[in-house]
Amino acid sequence: EGGLTVICLVHSALVLGLLQSGAVGARRLRGGRSERRASLLPSAPHRQRGDTTTTESFALDFTAVEDNMDSFMTQVKNLAQSLYPCSAQKLDNDMKLHFLENMSVTCNDGTPAGYYLKESRGSRRWLIFLEGGWYCFNKENCDSRYETMRRLMSSSKWPQTKTGTGILSPLPEDNPHWWNANMVFIPYCSSDVWSGATPKTDQNDYAFMGSLIIKEVVKNLLSKGLDNGKILLLAGSSAGGTGVLLNVDAVSELLEELGHPNIQVRGLSDSGWFLDNKQYLCTDCVDTISCAPTEAIKRGIKYWGGVVPERCRLAHEGSEWNCFFGYRVYPTIRRPVFVVQWLFDEAQLTVDNIHLMGQPVQEGQWRYIQNLGIELRNTLKDVPAMFAPACLSHEVITRNYWIDIQVKGTSLPRALHCWERSLHDNSKNSKAPPKGCPMHLIDNCPWPHCNPTCPTIRDQVTGQEMNVIQFLMHMGFDVQKMAQQQGMDPSKLLGMLSSGS
Repeated sequence: EGGLTVICLVHSALVLGLLQSGAVGARRLRGGRSERRASLLPSAPHRQRGDTTTTESFALDFTAVEDNMDSFMTQVKNLAQSLYPCSAQKLDNDMKLHFLENMSVTCNDGTPAGYYLKESRGSRRWLIFLEGGWYCFNKENCDSRYETMRRLMSSSKWPQTKTGTGILSPLPEDNPHWWNANMVFIPYCSSDVWSGATPKTDQNDYAFMGSLIIKEVVKNLLSKGLDNGKILLLAGSSAGGTGVLLNVDAVSELLEELGHPNIQVRGLSDSGWFLDNKQYLCTDCVDTISCAPTEAIKRGIKYWGGVVPERCRLAHEGSEWNCFFGYRVYPTIRRPVFVVQWLFDEAQLTVDNIHLMGQPVQEGQWRYIQNLGIELRNTLKDVPAMFAPACLSHEVITRNYWIDIQVKGTSLPRALHCWERSLHDNSKNSKAPPKGCPMHLIDNCPWPHCNPTCPTIRDQVTGQEMNVIQFLMHMGFDVQKMAQQQGMDPSKLLGMLSSGS
């Protein structure tokens, strides 16, 4: 393995000479590497290999090599990773654990909070990811959470390294436009949807410091290169996606206060756009899963000492819980935010007391599910940058299949790239969106998994993959009846379902 690494470095050193002739050659070489790597992977039916051709170039500093050998070797190593498949032998792509310098900002149980970091020294782009994992809102269900999901409340057993996947992957074939960014993963250990600001005391059994953890991580990163950053993308999934909506403006304002107003802060919220709708079956608010979303947040915000964005707080004074719901907080956010949301989100259906995989769905449940898709569409229609596939799932941006999902022929990485281009063009006073580069993408078909690029669903009993028709029939979908309602032949409807029309 050591020999291979040396060979890679020698190759890279030779290529350094070639690079001085111009960045175009470097881009061509890097593109060739991406294509070679991709061809070794198992073929995926909807992988958009074209997406791998647009990657960020990174600056190479050839000055004062003799005075700064460490920096020079880091650049050689980065180059080896960028250009040669042999670097896949392991040139240390993992993110490494760092605990916060401010030890007073902690996880629920008082253990130090922290973050995982993989630096990319040539890049001025930073991606900070907020992990998800529900929440707890009183002593009883927090005690239960501590017993069953301790890693979401304590840092005592966090591993020293973490491998980035999806948008956190350092491989261009898995992450076409962000692979070379500085990657930061903040583990979720505050159980407060990243909103709390309450320390652990003799009176409080648990600390809830989610909003403070984010701020402390940003402060720590300034000494690790963020002070020279150009773009900071605050991303998150599930509770982390809601955390993005609650904190993206605060992060930008913090950087301005600390003397870094030129760092452009943006948000990417995945599966965090929940509705405060009426449950299918109303239940008592006993635990996190059965409690209606509004009631859980109302209780939680008091228990956590939850903090919401100032503009949203002023818009909903006395009922600040509204700010945890995407369609209510979004109009008050000043920084650009891209929203990713499955139209049939499993977590939303769970809190609405719709459980799909146990027994055939009743007609009332089926109508409720379709109405959920309609309601979500309505709340997203005025969001300029969004990606909403008609799938039954939860979370996507850190999944390995995130590049395979498409809406109207456009993949999620492509839509994000179009959004970034539009923000870049807007900074040059060009208001027109980039031509042929869509970033407002929402499925029109009305059923879960009517999009053929949806993630695979497996039968919970047999473990077998199910196609769209099998899945719908498993749920109790009556093709005959639905065809009659739509005024069409049943075989035609089956054909449309198979093709995802």
